Amino acid sequence: MGAKEKNIRVLLTGGGTGGHLFPAVATAQEFQKQMPATEVLFVGTRRKMDSRSLGMYGFASESIRSYGLKGKSVLELLKAVAILPVSYLQALRIIRRFQPDIVVGVGGYVTGPVVAAAKSLGLPVVLHEQNSVPGLANRKLGTLADRVCLSLPGSGSEFSADKIVYTGNPVRTKILQLAGTSLPPKSGRKTLLILGGSQGAHAVNRLVSEAVCAFTDAELQGIKVIHQTGEKDQEQVEAAYQQRGMDALVAGFFMKMDEVYAEADLVVSRAGATTLSELAVLGKPAILIPYPSAADNHQEKNGQYYVDGGGAVQYRQKDLNAEQLGIAILDLMYNREKLSMMGAAMKALAFPDAAERIVACCLEQIGKYRK
Repeated sequence: MGAKEKNIRVLLTGGGTGGHLFPAVATAQEFQKQMPATEVLFVGTRRKMDSRSLGMYGFASESIRSYGLKGKSVLELLKAVAILPVSYLQALRIIRRFQPDIVVGVGGYVTGPVVAAAKSLGLPVVLHEQNSVPGLANRKLGTLADRVCLSLPGSGSEFSADKIVYTGNPVRTKILQLAGTSLPPKSGRKTLLILGGSQGAHAVNRLVSEAVCAFTDAELQGIKVIHQTGEKDQEQVEAAYQQRGMDALVAGFFMKMDEVYAEADLVVSRAGATTLSELAVLGKPAILIPYPSAADNHQEKNGQYYVDGGGAVQYRQKDLNAEQLGIAILDLMYNREKLSMMGAAMKALAFPDAAERIVACCLEQIGKYRK
């Protein structure tokens, strides 16, 4: 019986950030699009954002006790290592109960025990790596995986060449649907969208709010601002915009990102892989300020791919001040031709069929294991 002729049970594991979670959601959505009877279970962290987001998409989830290893103190490392046998046994119990046909790991420390348990039970495993520099969990698990799906060219040096499949980074269904929609041309004001990432980014929030609040009344007249701040900075940023008398929509976190993206003419953002994939699919030009403490400086390397392709400009946080950022924003916001060219270049770098490629890879492995 072929994989598509049977109800598929897919276990996805990973999380800890939206960058890990949303590609997993997109993959699950594609499985259910192709095979509506597909049963999906996420195994991840106890983070509020993970459970809130998964609940919104209607997916069942379970969590195991697990702690990260990278960049931790000696005591934290001892704690993380000590809990690994418990994590592994919890993962075994969940897998035996759910009986998946395949396990898909999307990175993050929780992936390790789940993938190890899956392989000990003889299940196929596919990993997906979002970033230009593979994360620690995926690097270590590459030897166990049957296939490793990569998002960006040049990111495969850590894995066996015969396991690598370049798929791109999948984006959620509603954002793909928006990408396929012909939006009417906007007249009047341009919309500046600021994304600090799923957990906010204090430095980006400060830089952008200072930059925009320093614009003249004439400059502000043609700009609307939408700013995702993260919960910690929401009140402060909102107060700054109100004091300046600006037209600004501020929220800690936007659940309906497709509606927010639809408004945007220019985006100021960190350089997380998932955000970049969404911007590319939608053809949104961007000013990128990579998170300087990202593991292996992967955000700057993520961003460079889009800079090289002409869809974005990128600044190191340490080299940037509010005045410079303000000049960069105005230079693009009031240059329709440049915005349009960057948007087209961004779209040319996209992988709109990434989820389909990952699902095809998974079905191939399911078929091999059933022979």
